Amino acid sequence: MSAWRPFFENMCGICGKITQGNVPINRKIITRMTAALRHRGPDDEGIYVNNASYAHVGLGHRRLRIIDLSKRGRQPLWNEDHTICMVFNGEIFNFQNLRSELESRGHRFFSNTDCETVIHLYEEEGVDGFRNLIGMYAFAIWDERKSLLVLCRDRVGIKPILYFEDSSSLIFSSEIKSILQDPDFTKVIDWNSVDLYFSLNYIPHPHTIFKGLKKLEPGHTLTYCNGKTETYRYWNLEEGITLENNVNSQYVPEIKTRLYSTLEEAVKIRMVADVPVGAFLSGGIDSSIIVGLMARNSAKPVKTYSIGYTDMPLFDETHYARDVAVFNRTDHHEIKLSAQSMINSIPDILDVLDEPFADSSVIPAFIVSRETARNVKVALTGDGGDELFAGYRMYQGESIYERYRKIPLVIRKNILEPLGRMLPDSRYRLYLEYLRRVKKFLQGAGKDNFEERFFAWNEIFSRDIRMSLLEHQVDDHDSAENIFADALKEKNFDKVNRMLYADFKVSLPGDMLRKVDATSMSHSLEARVPMLDHRFCELAFSLEGALKLRHGQGKYILIETFRDIIPKSLYHRPKWGFEVPIGQWLKRELRHLVDEYLDEGRLASQGLFQPEVVSSLKRSFMDGTTDLSWHMWNLIVFQYWYERYCCNS
Repeated sequence: MSAWRPFFENMCGICGKITQGNVPINRKIITRMTAALRHRGPDDEGIYVNNASYAHVGLGHRRLRIIDLSKRGRQPLWNEDHTICMVFNGEIFNFQNLRSELESRGHRFFSNTDCETVIHLYEEEGVDGFRNLIGMYAFAIWDERKSLLVLCRDRVGIKPILYFEDSSSLIFSSEIKSILQDPDFTKVIDWNSVDLYFSLNYIPHPHTIFKGLKKLEPGHTLTYCNGKTETYRYWNLEEGITLENNVNSQYVPEIKTRLYSTLEEAVKIRMVADVPVGAFLSGGIDSSIIVGLMARNSAKPVKTYSIGYTDMPLFDETHYARDVAVFNRTDHHEIKLSAQSMINSIPDILDVLDEPFADSSVIPAFIVSRETARNVKVALTGDGGDELFAGYRMYQGESIYERYRKIPLVIRKNILEPLGRMLPDSRYRLYLEYLRRVKKFLQGAGKDNFEERFFAWNEIFSRDIRMSLLEHQVDDHDSAENIFADALKEKNFDKVNRMLYADFKVSLPGDMLRKVDATSMSHSLEARVPMLDHRFCELAFSLEGALKLRHGQGKYILIETFRDIIPKSLYHRPKWGFEVPIGQWLKRELRHLVDEYLDEGRLASQGLFQPEVVSSLKRSFMDGTTDLSWHMWNLIVFQYWYERYCCNS
């Protein structure tokens, strides 16, 4: 066996451009695009420009070195005869097996990187070979022989890649701010995407805030040749899935064994690194399971990181995380912050976002990434468990609805639902939080259609408010309602799995994974997500919904499987979420943001939104009878983004 030392190239930033005919690539533009990604890879830079052939190409790469500092890992990487090159962001966890097989077929490797296997796999099998990859990745391959550019994104959408094409070129990058460095890209706001943003707090793929700029969808490749673009889906959840009557008790022991072994293997391969590896530990079920598996597969105490609040007890969950840390004997680090210290970080957080994104959990996610990056370069997370095993309350809502609908219609429509609309709500007193949940449930329960109920539990701004708010018309065809309805109808799953599938396809990559990538990469921290190993995802979706949501308890089979490696205090703990009291802040410490960005005169001069509608929302928010905290934050985030990216063009 050869004495080579493998290493993961890991989290990086990639960008590039290809032009047709007599339109050469300006190297300075590629350099600027690459420089805009420095935070994703502060350790090295690689740029390649070729204007010699009919199709001109430029590629850029920023590198974050985790294990090996060798210059052989510098990108772009090439095949043996320098006819194929690649820029890569991510990790291939099964690269050693792939490399051995490719070497047996005669391929010669220049580096010890995991990602070089992708080039030779492409040589051997073309884009079909990408089905063999296990990992998280976004990459671009330039095939000089065919004048062909290939883009690829991992199955679940852990790593991002965006692209824009016009009549003569295609531009791509890991982030929007990089694409904005190219003067050939014209910034025109897509108002359909603005409507999506106000519906959901984020913009789901393939849409972006700008017209013509798209997110490559998870599990897809894109090819560009002779000015023609084609996309191809190489993976979807239905592949490899066989549904069976697995609620039957005789199957449960086998299911638990498979779940345990599959996730344990996913954790083990993501612990490989020669730098310290840690874990985000929220104290929730998912991160606690990941930490438990890490502890059982580590010779040293696992470094764990939790965020807590010194003056916000309702949002502080560090006691749960502490139970997990003690149970697993981890090297635990609690990051205790005051509300003011978090508020002071908000400008830095908003600067990270190059597209409107108003999930307020981005604030603690940013801070825990910042603090964790002081000690480690790799952190495992528990993301994905809610979307695989029914962790969110809205999944319980549908089962509650089945009982609710047995109440006579006249009582529901004339008494309960009108009463629900009158309830006060807030996230910052426990009893008001429960009233808010009742109010939200009744909002969805008033819909007779399953798809409409599900969307009502997801929706931020109602359709009526969005239509009155926007100065621009939008196309209902691309509405968030239709996106979710299509996802809910795509598979012939039971109701629970249909809801999970919709969130897995839409909100997971658009919201949760977007947040993880943006916040971790802003601190050059690599976040690994074992629960989103595609083999574990396929296994999870082979299980019936009744095994996941049982007697009103979400994650039933997950908790039963890993019961022995998590403390008892977690078995039945309520899910609270990674939230902050944004509404309280906007009424007090951040009131200046409301006054500044939602000023009626300012809104009138911009001509984006109806000022009187915003003013009405502000009054209702300040009155406190309705929880409009997310609405206010949503508007402020958009305004901040707009003034940074569109007003100084």
